[in-house]
Amino acid sequence: MAESQVIAAVDGSEHSMRGLEWALRAARLRDAEVLAVHVWPWPPSIHGAPEPPPTAPPAPEDPVLDGVRRQLEGRADLPETRFTTLSGTPAAALPELGSAGDLLVLGSRGRGGFASLLLGSNGRACAAHAHCPVVVVPHRERGRGAVAEPVGRVVLALEPAETVDAVIDFAVREAHLRGAQLQVVTTYPVPFSTLALLGAAQVDVADPEGPQIAKETARAQRDRLEHLVRARAPEVDVDWVVAPGDAAGRLVDASDAADLVVVGRHRHRLRHAGMFLGSVTNAVLLHARCPVAVVPAPER
Repeated sequence: MAESQVIAAVDGSEHSMRGLEWALRAARLRDAEVLAVHVWPWPPSIHGAPEPPPTAPPAPEDPVLDGVRRQLEGRADLPETRFTTLSGTPAAALPELGSAGDLLVLGSRGRGGFASLLLGSNGRACAAHAHCPVVVVPHRERGRGAVAEPVGRVVLALEPAETVDAVIDFAVREAHLRGAQLQVVTTYPVPFSTLALLGAAQVDVADPEGPQIAKETARAQRDRLEHLVRARAPEVDVDWVVAPGDAAGRLVDASDAADLVVVGRHRHRLRHAGMFLGSVTNAVLLHARCPVAVVPAPER
């Protein structure tokens, strides 16, 4: 059995199958196994959870997993793949699986999701609460998804003072595994009048007449990241991007020519049932046109 595991949430929908395809590729890169999980949902009840809750059928008897097996049947490129069922609600059951896997992958919407939704509730719950990195694969209408030809670029959202090593390590490893360039995107705030003059062009931070804040941001970016890349994967080519203005907008634009965008999830300051994804992470999950990895900070 492989030492590492990529968990893929499946429900029989096209969206979940796109997530599974991404998980299969990720497992091959890692020499890992895939665990395909179907959460057998509790039926709705006006009195809350039914008593006793229904039990999921064994994996060999689950019609959803049977359909997934049929779609994978005969493929020669599959990593070791196992199947299991769970009972409960996906938004509660899936994040708990993160403690048993290296990566949790799911489509941006599941079966029964409204077509107008950009991100389903299960994807949001996993990104906010899972103990391992979560990859959300966009649906066909929005993005390149799981089956597009690789472009050879991983994008890392870096806030020098905020981004923890776990997020950087994940992005560097992904670039290394894929033989891809690592594009590091860091933005800084500027006054509205200055931003209007700059327009959308990237600032040349080497220009001695350039804004001082751009130079300071570029220096902080390299100080935070350069030694980590050298220590972990010195062969990875790094594209340093420092730009004024909206971080989420820059990252969504970068997703047009990327295989993966990596963002961090800040530690939860509150522990009640809200979703505490940062505004940039949330916006990227909603609008990115390639898969997005949300990497949690280590628990203190």
